[in-house]
Amino acid sequence: MPHNLSMEVKSLGDKDNRPKINMRMPTMRTPRNYGVIEKPKDIKKTILRFIIYFSKEIKIIIALILSVSVSVACSVIAPNLQSKAIDIIADGKYNKLNSILILMIVLYIIYSFSNLFQNLFGAVLSQKIVKKIRADLFKKIVNLPIKYIDNHSHGDIMSRITNDTENISNTVSQSLGSLVSGVLTILGTVFMMFYLCPLLALLSCSTVILTVIVIKYLSKAMRNFFIKRQTLLGNLNGIVEEKVTGYKTVTAYNRAETVINEFEKNSDMLTKTGIIAEILGGSMGPIMNIINNIGFVIIALFGGYFAFKGIISIGIVSAFIVYAKQFGRPINEIANVYGQIQTAAASAERIFSIMDEESEDKSGNFDMSKAKGVITFKNVDFSYKKNRQVLFNFNFNIQAGQKIALVGTTGSGKTTVVNLLMRFYDIDKGEILIDGVNIKNINISELRRNTAIVLQDTILFSDTIKNNLKYSNLEADDNEIIKAAKLSNCYNMIKHLENKFDTKLTEGGQNLSQGQRQLLSIGRAFIANPKILILDEATSSVDTRTEKNIQDAMINLMKERTSLIIAHRLSTIQDADVIVVLDKGRIIETGSHEELINKKGKYYELYMTQFEGNAI
Repeated sequence: MPHNLSMEVKSLGDKDNRPKINMRMPTMRTPRNYGVIEKPKDIKKTILRFIIYFSKEIKIIIALILSVSVSVACSVIAPNLQSKAIDIIADGKYNKLNSILILMIVLYIIYSFSNLFQNLFGAVLSQKIVKKIRADLFKKIVNLPIKYIDNHSHGDIMSRITNDTENISNTVSQSLGSLVSGVLTILGTVFMMFYLCPLLALLSCSTVILTVIVIKYLSKAMRNFFIKRQTLLGNLNGIVEEKVTGYKTVTAYNRAETVINEFEKNSDMLTKTGIIAEILGGSMGPIMNIINNIGFVIIALFGGYFAFKGIISIGIVSAFIVYAKQFGRPINEIANVYGQIQTAAASAERIFSIMDEESEDKSGNFDMSKAKGVITFKNVDFSYKKNRQVLFNFNFNIQAGQKIALVGTTGSGKTTVVNLLMRFYDIDKGEILIDGVNIKNINISELRRNTAIVLQDTILFSDTIKNNLKYSNLEADDNEIIKAAKLSNCYNMIKHLENKFDTKLTEGGQNLSQGQRQLLSIGRAFIANPKILILDEATSSVDTRTEKNIQDAMINLMKERTSLIIAHRLSTIQDADVIVVLDKGRIIETGSHEELINKKGKYYELYMTQFEGNAI
């Protein structure tokens, strides 16, 4: 949402009617290369789309490829020079040795610097690309409709902007260079081996088949156990999060022993699975070493025989041993890189799926600068989900400056009315008008700039009190802030803080009491100077004295403004101009407090239940 909105950043909706959200902690990823490999649905399409981000960093990519190419060239040429040096020593022609040794030293220095630049360019490329992806994704998220946020796990959305972008970053910085290097190393090594001795090259490559078979079947076994380990780790994380969050309840009901047993049971399963996964993962290196050693034995046997027969020199046998080592390593790396690329592509696909969602409709160009605040609902029907209608033929008119209260049981549609007025959701049928103008014709930023919401659950940010107050209007000066603080009854509280308005709040304003946070949210609404005010009952979780301060602040805030109150405590809305009683999405009663009490209808039943303790 735009930064200057005067609303609390919180999804609204009636609990009984809103779509249920499955909130789960994102699973931690294993750092090992053989971890969970998530497969994308359409890897070709995803990679082609991902290339667009690479195309904007052509210079860095070229520099990366050049540094990799130089590194590979040095690693391929050096063993050949080594073989010549050995042959020179064997022949006793020491006068030619110095030039070879100097050339080898130069090559290894170039090799070291090219590797350094390869890592540097890889890191720069990954950070630039991920920065752009993260910025595009966050920009998209803050412009998504509330409906999308309500219907998707917040943890999953956050996981995409953190875990998934980190996957891409790691793949670009580590795997891209390794992939290019691996392919070039294999090609260069094979070329040099066949150039020096084709027959010995064919014998040396015989171990490649064995390497491919081992990687294929061992990787599959490892992947299964790592997937199981990640699932168990996710379950364990969920248990820890749930029990830490609900620690007071666990303690109050004396369930500590049960919680410990549940944790230990899941921890034991994770440990057993983790041991098997680590054994399989750790076996890859030794097995590959065995295969490489078999290759060395083949080279030693046949190379020695060829040298004895005079087909090749001792120096060439030495070069083949180095080339055999170089040849096996990139095959293993490419196998690992393939899994990383699969995971990165799956992460990119998850990110692109959000980017492909329709952004919030912000159409409309009507200017509300001269608006009075007359609100009209005409024949409004609405459903959060098909075949689950929430509002039925809703008709109501609110005059400018009126104080209107919405009351009803949970799920009656009170908060839905606010959702629709704020254009958090679009109606199915009918019209919602402000001063006779359909809200679809009002620019959404203009609508929300002139509407302020004070919610029961206050949202404050990890910033100074001053900046939290200014959140609804960044252009507010110090005089306006002080005036708003006084009108909202939070000025005295701020004065007694050590750093006054520059006091830094912790996450959610947890270093303040609930009542203090609520007063700050009212002050924020004052600074917004809205034409329309929406109040969700703000006093249900505070003490009597604080409730009085909040009530006085809200009375000040509602002066000369069209006010819509969602009421839970009926004592707070007895002075409302009109009380609207909702039941199952329909208006069943309207009138003042006295009129509705005298009718002895639904409002009377709610009132008597709350204040007299009588059963309905």
